[in-house]
Amino acid sequence: MWDRYRNWMYDWETRLNARDKNRVVRPLEWGLDWVNRWPNLNGTREAAPANPAAYLAQLNQQIVCHSDDFYSYETPSDFRREGDFLLFTSPVETPHEVNNVARARWFPAKGRRALIVMPQWNSDAEGHNGLCRIFNKMGISALRLSLPYHDYRKPTETERADYAVSANIGRTIDAGRQAVIDARSCLDWLETQGYSEFGIVGTSLGSCYAFLTSSHDARLRVNLFNHFSVTFGDVVWTGQSTRHVRQGIEGNIDQDDLRRAWLAISPLSYVDKYARWPKKSLLIYATYDLTFLPVYSHQLLDEFMRRGLPHRTRVLPCGHYTTAEAPFKFLDAYYMASFLRTAFD
Repeated sequence: MWDRYRNWMYDWETRLNARDKNRVVRPLEWGLDWVNRWPNLNGTREAAPANPAAYLAQLNQQIVCHSDDFYSYETPSDFRREGDFLLFTSPVETPHEVNNVARARWFPAKGRRALIVMPQWNSDAEGHNGLCRIFNKMGISALRLSLPYHDYRKPTETERADYAVSANIGRTIDAGRQAVIDARSCLDWLETQGYSEFGIVGTSLGSCYAFLTSSHDARLRVNLFNHFSVTFGDVVWTGQSTRHVRQGIEGNIDQDDLRRAWLAISPLSYVDKYARWPKKSLLIYATYDLTFLPVYSHQLLDEFMRRGLPHRTRVLPCGHYTTAEAPFKFLDAYYMASFLRTAFD
């Protein structure tokens, strides 16, 4: 019976994944031009290294060791409200003007508790808005942040949020850095509005970004990671949703090199930094996930348990895409709401 259920679920996941016909296979780009935009690399910049993979591995180690500098920023000075949206100039400047304006939809509630909400890769502007309204009913305000290169911030030459996760290694790191810094900037604005209790909710790619943000910001005491994994490169290499990215880079780089090239944006690199401050955490993964393979979710859970970090775990009997389908979306929302009901106490 369980074999039949597993096969049915895998087939459903694959059909949902196959709906998107606009995935573009792009060739590997090391993206070393992005390195010049990053702070405090202590002379490790090289314009044309003989071995780009080895150079990026070294560079990532440098970033991880000095990640508080890498994810540092100056608070934006131009916070402004336009209707239901908070807008500000991202502290991370990119060549794409439309991406340099950070935008977060505001769902206010009474009280002093607030969440930053970071949706999944390729989420449109409506993604997670319903979830934010559920949080409002619980007396929790929410800022739903548009991720770099997504919805309102998507360059016109792209149909998908390709520039956030792509075969361009440096740009993908830069997008992760920008997501973290934009989320921390949202916390700065919330403080000016009188909020004092903060949490973060991330799903899939947003879950990765949320973990990195919380690992570098003591203000985030409540943390909810909905579909999570241990290393960015392993997800891209093995995931069903990123097969087109792997197709573009395979033959020029292998899985081990890709893992090392993206350690700077991998949760595994920052578990010790996450543990610096007291935090409450809920980690949700799916048994039949073909995008974030459960083996990599288990590895992050092992890191939590090895350090004795307080956390709760919930397992969905579905996959990555099917989480958005009934009845699993209701179970997922129930797990989130149940955790948040007491997490701020």
